[in-house]
Amino acid sequence: MFESVLTLLAEHDDLQSQLADPELHANPARSKKVNRRYAELSRIIAAYHEWKEVDDNLEAARELADEDAAFAEEIPDLVEQLDVTAEKLRRLLIPRDELDARDVIMEIKMGEGGAESALFAADLLRMYLHYAESNRWKTEIIEQTSSDLGGIKDIQLAIKGNSSDPAEGVWAHLKYEGGVHRVQRVPATESQGRIHTSAAGVLVFPEVDEPEEVELHPNDLKIDVYRSSGPGGQSVNTTDSAVRITHLPTGIVVAMQNEKSQLQNKEAGMRVLRARVLARQQEEIDAAASLVRKGQIRTMDRSERIRTYNFPENRIADHRTGYKAYNLDAVMNGALGPVIDSCIHADEETRLAELGDPE
Repeated sequence: MFESVLTLLAEHDDLQSQLADPELHANPARSKKVNRRYAELSRIIAAYHEWKEVDDNLEAARELADEDAAFAEEIPDLVEQLDVTAEKLRRLLIPRDELDARDVIMEIKMGEGGAESALFAADLLRMYLHYAESNRWKTEIIEQTSSDLGGIKDIQLAIKGNSSDPAEGVWAHLKYEGGVHRVQRVPATESQGRIHTSAAGVLVFPEVDEPEEVELHPNDLKIDVYRSSGPGGQSVNTTDSAVRITHLPTGIVVAMQNEKSQLQNKEAGMRVLRARVLARQQEEIDAAASLVRKGQIRTMDRSERIRTYNFPENRIADHRTGYKAYNLDAVMNGALGPVIDSCIHADEETRLAELGDPE
């Protein structure tokens, strides 16, 4: 059992040798890739050694059980430990999404519900900022359009992780957040005390490590410049600093106006555009490779309602995994871990069922 780990042991040793070579670190992109794979394999190797030690102890206990009752008494506990360590190793052997270690660009947009939707979008932003802070991730607002009542019409933010281990990656956790988030509560603008239902949309894209990773030909880009505007369309800039970039092959459009400099807005727009194009390419690869698995948790349908936030009942429910809890107040303050863990676990269960027992 787990003979497949032997090839990973050899790869792990090879990566260790590469990391000791100073020439590797002269190439940041290559170094980052090697570090990520080494961190991923280190977790697997440690779990394998843990399982192997328990397996050897169990075999020894069975051999000596007839001679010494003390060894016979250890067998049930060792069998239980073996099952636990084997399950841990099985899950680590699930082929990872190659983008798991990536940072992300997240977009939150108001949806149905008008002013209340914009206020909910602002609440979602606060939730994700607190969740990022709890993981010691860094956040950066790239572009933001606010509503008159303090809500958010549209916001794009970058979230940067602090580990080369794919299991700890930002994309590994936040890739499940894309979709429609529905809220049920009494809006601040409601005078009758009635519960309203509104929604906000969340999009999540893996950040591109190096600009060269996603090649954008100038002939494939249409770049328009215009004057930035504030709430109500009032001009807040007398120069054409706002930038709109259209990627003609895919039809993806990115607009930026947060910065006063046209160059800064163009750079920010290209950063977001690369992330969106990379996500589109990866979605096409995933769809072709798996024919979009039934039960896939990370949906490619951005119109799918994935979660409901019911404030009167203090309840949060994820419609893909069946997760439900009555601690919505804590979740909105960043305690999102158990909700995301339910998505990770459900995805792992699907992948395990496809793989069967590793040999």
